[in-house]
Amino acid sequence: MKLDFIKTLISLGVSALIAYGFHSFHHSENSQLLVITSFFELFLSSFFFLGLRFELNRTTTNVRVVSSIFFFVSLFENIAISFFAFSKQSYIIVNGLLILTGILIIYSLIKAKQ
Repeated sequence: MKLDFIKTLISLGVSALIAYGFHSFHHSENSQLLVITSFFELFLSSFFFLGLRFELNRTTTNVRVVSSIFFFVSLFENIAISFFAFSKQSYIIVNGLLILTGILIIYSLIKAKQ
């Protein structure tokens, strides 16, 4: 596994800009939770998509496909949630399940070494 530092910084910047966009569009008491969670989700998935490369090309391709799917799912989910009022508990549970599912799938792909 190799880390590409420049692409990691780019994924950090893109995630921060998208999270700032959510902050500017969502005006309620849960806006800080939306910003922090969306930044963490988007950075984690874009980090696996852009910032990492594995020894086997097939593993790299599979991890990039799965992480890009989770990037767009979390992006659209956070866009949808930013237009509606939501409870903290339901938001944390939904996003926690989404993050943990993505990490589990990526971990399984890395361990398979295909």
